[in-house]
Amino acid sequence: MKLPRRRFLQLAASAPALPALCRAASAQTYPSRSVLLLVGYAAGGVNDIVARLTGQMVSERLGQPFIIEDRPGAGSNLATEAVVRASPDGYTLLEASTSNGWNATIYQNLKFDFIRDIAPVASTVKTYNAMIVNPSFPAKTVPEFIAYAKANPGKINMGSAGVGTTSHLAGELFKAMAGVDLLHVPYRGSAPALTDLVAGQVQVMFDAMITTLPHIQSGKLRALGVTTTMRSQVLADIPSIAETVPGYEAVIWYGVGAPLGTPTQIVDKLNREMNAALASAKITSRLAELGAAPIIASPQEFGAFVRAETEKWEEVVRTSGTKVD
Repeated sequence: MKLPRRRFLQLAASAPALPALCRAASAQTYPSRSVLLLVGYAAGGVNDIVARLTGQMVSERLGQPFIIEDRPGAGSNLATEAVVRASPDGYTLLEASTSNGWNATIYQNLKFDFIRDIAPVASTVKTYNAMIVNPSFPAKTVPEFIAYAKANPGKINMGSAGVGTTSHLAGELFKAMAGVDLLHVPYRGSAPALTDLVAGQVQVMFDAMITTLPHIQSGKLRALGVTTTMRSQVLADIPSIAETVPGYEAVIWYGVGAPLGTPTQIVDKLNREMNAALASAKITSRLAELGAAPIIASPQEFGAFVRAETEKWEEVVRTSGTKVD
């Protein structure tokens, strides 16, 4: 059948709008199936714990499963790249974290730009590290530790969950600001590092409260300080490191990102539902038990926060010489 010229031109003109109309329609019904939330670290770690809590709370509000898939490797870059390349339809999301902010400086040959290629959806949780030592270590306070470290340069082993992790860079920031020389011993994850700290193979760690709190409460490890500027409600008798090293702060943050181009309606819906869940007494209480707190912000505010954190840690990474080819 031959279409009249006017009708043909009308159809041709409307064709480019069809994908946008389809995206708008799918955004209105989102989510209509399960959503994949990729985590860049191994199961059982802090990132995995936070992601499962995030997935559960948003799943309850949106009525669809949020499937957590741990895809560890390259300091979370494998998972991030997978989300960058995913369809921008809201069904593949990234659990973003502090490491995404400093990976641009640590890794020399990334195939993506986190700030440019990942759309900020929502911040979720902030927590902090505890400076922990084996109970047999002679120093019982941060000032005593600094004095001991200066008297024994290069002789204290500082364990971490790996090069470029929060436990590593929180330690590097402490080294720079306190003026001490600690020997960095990277592990493949927080769990084996903590095991060796308990056994006395390494002497100090700056690890996340979520994973260290049980060891502190059981007496297997001793906390000298926390990495927030104020004292922790969970460990109220433990001073902040900033009380001895003014200005020291190392906050760990988590959030959710999506591929660039994800419809604004979907981003806003996810942000709204996550913020509502984070404001609930149930979630706030659960996070407090873990030594964490919710971060409630708009996508724009979350994006600005990530940019600021990236700039802050760039100097720490460069000063420490941390680099991965």
